[in-house]
Amino acid sequence: MRYRVKALRPGTGVTATTVEALDEAEATARLQREGAQVLSIVADRGRWLAARRARFPLLLFSQELIALLDAGLTLTEALETLGEKESRTESRQMIERLLATMREGRPFSAALALQGDAFPPLYAATVRAAESTGDLSPALARYVGYQNQIDAVKKKVLSASIYPLLLIGVGTLVIGFLLGYVVPRFATVYADAGRDLPWMSKMLLAWGQAVEAHGVWILLGAVTVIAGFVMALAQPVTRAALTRLAWRTPAIGEHLRTFELARFYRSLGMLLTGGIPIVSALGMVSGLLSAHLRSGASVAMDAMRRGESISAAFAHGALTTPVAARLMRVGEKSGRMGEMMERIAIFHDEEMARWVDWFTRLFEPLLMVFIGLTIGLIVVLLYMPIFDLAGSIQ
Repeated sequence: MRYRVKALRPGTGVTATTVEALDEAEATARLQREGAQVLSIVADRGRWLAARRARFPLLLFSQELIALLDAGLTLTEALETLGEKESRTESRQMIERLLATMREGRPFSAALALQGDAFPPLYAATVRAAESTGDLSPALARYVGYQNQIDAVKKKVLSASIYPLLLIGVGTLVIGFLLGYVVPRFATVYADAGRDLPWMSKMLLAWGQAVEAHGVWILLGAVTVIAGFVMALAQPVTRAALTRLAWRTPAIGEHLRTFELARFYRSLGMLLTGGIPIVSALGMVSGLLSAHLRSGASVAMDAMRRGESISAAFAHGALTTPVAARLMRVGEKSGRMGEMMERIAIFHDEEMARWVDWFTRLFEPLLMVFIGLTIGLIVVLLYMPIFDLAGSIQ
């Protein structure tokens, strides 16, 4: 669930941000680990569609800001230029709020942190690291590349799921049409015929007679069940239970872990490349991990504070794969851990893409066979009395 939080952060003052968590306790604990003192926390209900419509175009803003900075403008001049050309009122007001905060003497990263709804904590952390080195434009370019790669992986997964969802939707409509319209008509015809029917046909036609007699109540019951299912899915407890079930499924759980770790490695690599120390970077990106892996991040940070190597600390926290562990050891020897984290993420993204492709190639034919057999069984059961009648005539 999404929570709107006001928190007091050292060095930046009171900030408003949005946090995704299972409950208020988890959201509060996550912010406290980041050193923030929570002032208020409210569940954000019923504002999802409005947030989608008024969403700040972060990538476009970053790309335009990079272009202006590379052209030689100062940060303030670049923001003023973007504010003047912005046609959307919400975006223009957002840029004006950034400028107003900076004119108070606060750094750009602090201004971004105050607008937590539009700028993710990872974005503000990237800018904060760049402010100490003076390479804001390359840092923003790294974030744009990072977000494009994350979006590309999500699009692959989404595009792979469209066709199965379409098959399920069409199959459900066809089966619903047969059970809700065709079967009741056949039930009326066979009831007048007075012939003995096979047992399975009797069961199907009994359903048809029930729909004919109580169709409105059955429809209301079906709508109630669907609405209850949707409402249950909207509850954090239900989603958490389904997530735990998916993680415990042998094949699916391992690939979910790989997908999550790939995003984690990519985020961590971007911060390390920007010059943020490993322990601080790990604390910043630990919020990207689910509850199953977040405790491992704390274990890894404690291990590194005790002087253990990065690869050993990550192994203690169960944040590695066999490939990741080997590449981390290489990164420790070469001193290019940020680059190595990026390579690990690329490897696992490609692995995930291959698995999604294989799964959809296997799942789609099985789904088509299941839907076809279900429809065929209904049709055969409807026509079995006709076949029986034809056999008796011969």
